[in-house]
Amino acid sequence: MNNKIIALFVLVLITNLAWSQSNCSKYYPMNEGTSFQYTIYDKKGKEDGNTDYKIVDITNDGGTTHATMQMRLTDKKGKVVFESDYKFTCTGNGVKIDYNSIMPQKMLEQFGDMEYEITGTDIEVPNNLEVGQELNDANVDMAISMAGMNMEVSVQMINRKVEKKESVSTPAGNYDCYVIYTDTESKTMGASQTFPSRLWLAEGVGMIKQETYKKNGDLMSSMQLTQYNK
Repeated sequence: MNNKIIALFVLVLITNLAWSQSNCSKYYPMNEGTSFQYTIYDKKGKEDGNTDYKIVDITNDGGTTHATMQMRLTDKKGKVVFESDYKFTCTGNGVKIDYNSIMPQKMLEQFGDMEYEITGTDIEVPNNLEVGQELNDANVDMAISMAGMNMEVSVQMINRKVEKKESVSTPAGNYDCYVIYTDTESKTMGASQTFPSRLWLAEGVGMIKQETYKKNGDLMSSMQLTQYNK
């Protein structure tokens, strides 16, 4: 597995904190047909691609709302890098993202007929956010068996905390946000990388902005909401 695919996986894993809502969630619009476009920037602030999301299906089961989110990632030349669907559940307490749905289909396709197993802990975003609040960790682990060899891919989201409130302006509008800090640790075949990140989350919309850093704190990439259609 090359580093580019791992980096894309980590990006998607981090940014998928941001999409789902109905009356059961305070922060995320979870209405069928709602769409979002995020522009991705490199460390120098130059456009590096886009990520488009659209809610394509909503179902209700008792006190739980289930949503399917369609995602498409394109590079700076407009070429589709990969497409996938993601599942979310929403209750009166907040949103959960199924760890099985976080794993990009493109990553799974490269393993062909190889045997693999995915386990993990769902990402949770509660309705009652407040500054200083610590959020639950989340993880995705994948064990792959190929040609008599075993390989493991692990992504851990740790040290999740609501840092502060901050106003943010993007081409899509002006928003009052909570800022959520996360350390994302990626491990593949013994190689480990850590990506600190910050997520700006606005009531009624979801993710407005996200920044990912190197371990030393230097900006590595960012993305912001540039289109939003209810």
